[in-house]
Amino acid sequence: QPQIVESGGGLVQPGGSLRLSCAVSGISISGYHMGWYRQTPGTQRELVASIGIRETTNYADSVKGRFAVSRDNAKNMVYLQMNSLKPEDTAVYYCKLEGNWRSTWGQGTQVTVSS
Repeated sequence: QPQIVESGGGLVQPGGSLRLSCAVSGISISGYHMGWYRQTPGTQRELVASIGIRETTNYADSVKGRFAVSRDNAKNMVYLQMNSLKPEDTAVYYCKLEGNWRSTWGQGTQVTVSS
């Protein structure tokens, strides 16, 4: 029933910034843990950042100090601010809602970091 749509991806030069948005419909996100994942062709999907109900955050070591996850429960939105981007950050980024009985994923948004 819940639906997720990611947006904000695109082509950016190394050292640049992007802000990804995760719009959730069909459920209020205020009571749920949210996460951002990424996947490159031929690789497994990996956790990038997560944010809990009380806004506790966790980050992959590869993005610590560069990325920041946040949530706006009033807007039913989650964001991923991506700074100092590197070519190795190139991937499809997915937003995940961790529900009580199942998780919901978005379709992903492409981020390409290249000069």
